[in-house]
Amino acid sequence: MRLTIARKIALAVIAIVILCVGTMAWVASSNLKRGFVAYLNDLQVQDFDQLRELLEDRYRTEGNFDWLRGQPRALGELLNRITPRSQVFEPDGDARRPRHERRPPPRGGRAPEYDGERGEYGDPARPSRRGPPPEADPPPPEARPGEAPPRRNDPMDFAQRLSITDAQGHRLIGPPDIQVGAERAIKVDGVVVGHMRLMPLRETGGADASATVFLREQLRSILLLSAGLIGLAVLAAIWLARHLLRPVAALRDVTARLALGELSARAPLLSRDEVAELALHVNAMAEALEQSERQRRKMLADVSHELRTPLTVIRGEIEALLDGIRKADASALQSLHAEVLRLNKLVDDLHQLTMADAGDLHYHWHELNLGELLRPTLERYQPRAQACGLDLSWSLPSAPVVLQGDAGRLQQVVINLLENSLRYTDSGGQVVVALSCAGGYAEIVVEDSAPGVPSAVLGSIFERLYRVDGARTRERGGSGLGLAICKALVEAHGGSIVATPSVLGGVKMLVRLPLKT
Repeated sequence: MRLTIARKIALAVIAIVILCVGTMAWVASSNLKRGFVAYLNDLQVQDFDQLRELLEDRYRTEGNFDWLRGQPRALGELLNRITPRSQVFEPDGDARRPRHERRPPPRGGRAPEYDGERGEYGDPARPSRRGPPPEADPPPPEARPGEAPPRRNDPMDFAQRLSITDAQGHRLIGPPDIQVGAERAIKVDGVVVGHMRLMPLRETGGADASATVFLREQLRSILLLSAGLIGLAVLAAIWLARHLLRPVAALRDVTARLALGELSARAPLLSRDEVAELALHVNAMAEALEQSERQRRKMLADVSHELRTPLTVIRGEIEALLDGIRKADASALQSLHAEVLRLNKLVDDLHQLTMADAGDLHYHWHELNLGELLRPTLERYQPRAQACGLDLSWSLPSAPVVLQGDAGRLQQVVINLLENSLRYTDSGGQVVVALSCAGGYAEIVVEDSAPGVPSAVLGSIFERLYRVDGARTRERGGSGLGLAICKALVEAHGGSIVATPSVLGGVKMLVRLPLKT
């Protein structure tokens, strides 16, 4: 049998409950036994005090303890006159009466008398060798079916744990050496004439049958209750394990579908706990995978389309040359060369983006002045801007703008932005470049005049192979990867690039790079 998580949880809960309930049952039963024995000892101490009063009365009558010295029968007669306080479980009416209404049982009653000759408590109905038995009371009523017959505390056990000495410490009756639990002085007219000692009960064996039955019933109730609680805990643990793992089973099914390529699978939210948070993360992962897959397919389609265009042009040129429709002159070769360069540029850009995504694009980090880096690039592009009918101007601070970066990669970012502005800005317009510092960042602004880009698509122009209809067309050149490369290079420097509408009517590109601290 496979040990699943549900079974592990159920077994763990069951084991904990059994341990806790078993410990509780053991502690409760031990405390009940100990407390019950202590309760019986307290009751027998009250009997002990009654015996002390009887001994004091008899001493007043006799004047000494000679009648008790070595006379177990005399002690038995006194014990028969005691109303046992510990007889609380006996069903007869006299045992349930208040203390002042109880009457001592008559001599020769149901309580057994101590036989000195035999050295034990005997049956009052059985004759002894000293003479005929005393007149006995009527026998107790028969017990009902299923009930223990009523009987008093065992006075023999009480006498065996009792020791009495005179004022000089000479033993009168009882064992010579006992473990003292209760001790009383026998006083007559304020004078100590003797001492009594009673050994405490250590277990319920010395108690009457009713007390033993009561204790047994209580222990059985504890055991039955413990067994019932354990049974309920088993059922609750099984239900709880299934309830808790229901969301996990749903997650398992969803992840299995995702592994098979079904990226539209989503996990249901069946709770509000940590498992629900895990389901949210799984759903977010599935959505990211699905979006990545869509982008991958779209990019493959776009790359295929971009590669097909120059290849189609090259094929057409070559077929025209082969068919003799076009002569193999310098103009034809120049056209072929331009398409090859365009194709090579697209492949290089794709390779660069792939390297950037994989983290394999190498950077040569060093301290540089961004103003000194931009000035020669802008001066080099000014004649080209004039040839396009554009006015290229810039504003660079006199103070150095120092940062940590790769000069070649940052120059590539600026060149791509300038290429976009020169290529897509209408003749007669202008391109403005500005460099400034703000909030610990260097800010490069490149903005141009009309035509602009709709605000709704400004956030998409950094996507790979994205083109804006009308203003940004393929006929104007470019692979559609320049801004995506700019974004990858700027983010590798810890910066950011955003596009917003320009006050000049075109697009404003804002590049922010962290300054060296």
